[in-house]
Amino acid sequence: MNLEICVDTLASVKVCAASSVDRIELCAGLVEGGTTPSLGFLRAARRIFPGKIMAMLRPRAGDFHYSDHEFAQMLDEIELFRREGADGIVCGMLEPDGTIDAIRSQEVVARAAGLDLTFHRAFDVTPDLTASLETLITLGVPRVLTSGGHPDVFQGLAALTELNRQAANRITILPGGGVKPERVTELIQATGVTEVHLSARVSMPSPMRFRRPDIPMGATSVPGEYERKVTSAELIHTTRQAMAAANR
Repeated sequence: MNLEICVDTLASVKVCAASSVDRIELCAGLVEGGTTPSLGFLRAARRIFPGKIMAMLRPRAGDFHYSDHEFAQMLDEIELFRREGADGIVCGMLEPDGTIDAIRSQEVVARAAGLDLTFHRAFDVTPDLTASLETLITLGVPRVLTSGGHPDVFQGLAALTELNRQAANRITILPGGGVKPERVTELIQATGVTEVHLSARVSMPSPMRFRRPDIPMGATSVPGEYERKVTSAELIHTTRQAMAAANR
């Protein structure tokens, strides 16, 4: 049985190292579902964690259909992560119709040769999990992270059981999404899986004595998966006009 913990802080990496976790999924921004971690984070994690490190490749939050520039970034990062000691990568690309982007996925499989590879929960928002699993198997993807197409693994128990049966040792089903430690035995016994993925996080208070909770440093709400914020050329133009007017 393999235990994978997803982490986005060095404090979490240290706990995983001390707890003899088999594998970690290294991310930034778990509140957004996990995005690509920095190289500095990977380097520091590699110094701390002796086990297997899977680095997330997700250039932004939101949907999983990427522009050509975003995909080129992802391919570059495969090589950068390889050089910095990652043991594998975690990624997922979809077509606008929700099906797996087989062409780009095939290129990732080729570029990541020699590294482990997990197709992440983009799988869960495809229109046909059975067909999607066969696509991943054909592509040679060794593992898929999934909640069975449901909000969490416990709602998806029946689907996970069927996916594991369908996989028939051709691909590893890694259940993740809402996994509770006290229900892991139930999850394994119900589905027959051999790996489990969770964050295992608890809230930790800040050591700051002086605080200004009225001043947020980020967004006060997280956009939905099918909405994202991008810089507007029109708003930049308006800002420049206002700056010019102020200096007249």
